[in-house]
Amino acid sequence: MKSKKLTALILVGMLLGILVGYLFRQHAGDDAAAIKSFVDGMSILTDIFLRLIKMIIAPLVISTLVVGIAKMGDAKSVGRIGGKTMGWFIGASLVSLTLGLIMVNILKPGVALNLPLPDLHADSGIKASALSLKDFVTHAIPKSVFEAMANNEILQIVIFSVFFGSAMAALGDRAKALIDVIDVVAHVMLKVTSYVMNFAPLAVFGAIAATVAKEGLSILGTYGKFMAQFYFSIGILWVLLIAVGVLIVGPRLLHLMGMIKEPLLLSFTTASSEAAYPKTLEQLERFGVSNKIASFVLPMGYSFNLDGSMMYCTFAVIFIAQAYGIDLTLAQEISMLLILMLTSKGMAGVPRASLVVIAATLAQFNIPEAGLLLLLGIDHFLDMGRSATNVVGNSIATAVVAKWEGELKRH
Repeated sequence: MKSKKLTALILVGMLLGILVGYLFRQHAGDDAAAIKSFVDGMSILTDIFLRLIKMIIAPLVISTLVVGIAKMGDAKSVGRIGGKTMGWFIGASLVSLTLGLIMVNILKPGVALNLPLPDLHADSGIKASALSLKDFVTHAIPKSVFEAMANNEILQIVIFSVFFGSAMAALGDRAKALIDVIDVVAHVMLKVTSYVMNFAPLAVFGAIAATVAKEGLSILGTYGKFMAQFYFSIGILWVLLIAVGVLIVGPRLLHLMGMIKEPLLLSFTTASSEAAYPKTLEQLERFGVSNKIASFVLPMGYSFNLDGSMMYCTFAVIFIAQAYGIDLTLAQEISMLLILMLTSKGMAGVPRASLVVIAATLAQFNIPEAGLLLLLGIDHFLDMGRSATNVVGNSIATAVVAKWEGELKRH
């Protein structure tokens, strides 16, 4: 399906989802059983699509990354590119977290919300578990590549692929036949991706209809100001990331932003960065980023460069503190930023990862975890913005590293 046609169908799916979800909500009223049945039925469409996406991500990442690293040559090249990539990721992470901290203190959404606070002993349902160094290492290093692929552990797949690709590069001509075979597998997976993408409009329809039916459009009015302030802050982050990208890559980076509108829309409507991965990879290569750079930087970004998710962490923690009338000192806020800088890494693949990280951070600063209840109802709508921002951040990061490496072709 051609890109423009698919984008149009996704938009149609989103609008129909809003309409159908709203009409059903009006019809069902307060019938919880009917709403749950409808939501479960609509969610099947989204679940099918996201499961298909998960089905192709592991073989797509491992095949493109292994071939990309094998074509880089020596381990020195891999280390140099990896160093530049991590340098950008750390810088972008600090910008995202700091901007979230600044904007939430300027806008003060928790103070303005003026909602009755939940019971201090209420359970948010989110397990607060801070990510220790041991947990991070355990999460990052695979004990079996097959287990990592089965669980779609992107970071573990990246680490295995680095070792495997580097070993093939070291073998030189002896590994050429295997590189060619894996390269064919990569192209086959890209073709499979094009088939899977045909289901995207149905997935978007199901996701939006289920969300509107469950929460109702009235929740957007109740939390409208908070959501508007968050999306305004997200918009500023986009401007900063794009501005820095233009300074490094040049004005043509704006063309890349136009090229990724389809994966952006897909990640926004499904609230899933993963759903956009295959199309983002394809568009980056069309933009001129070499395959070896795109297949190396992009999957790493899914573990280390979730800009939207990180900004949300600082924004949400301070919002909850404001809602409870808890004033944090500058030193405490800086400490929080540094803690989130570490605990947010490796959040990819963890269900409702942002909420888990926020819950852990709340506990460390004696802010009632029950404050998460203020966010649970609108988390899906906020996740849509976070997911789209993650796609923007990783696309810019990949283009920037390609420019630094002289691997960005001119068109």
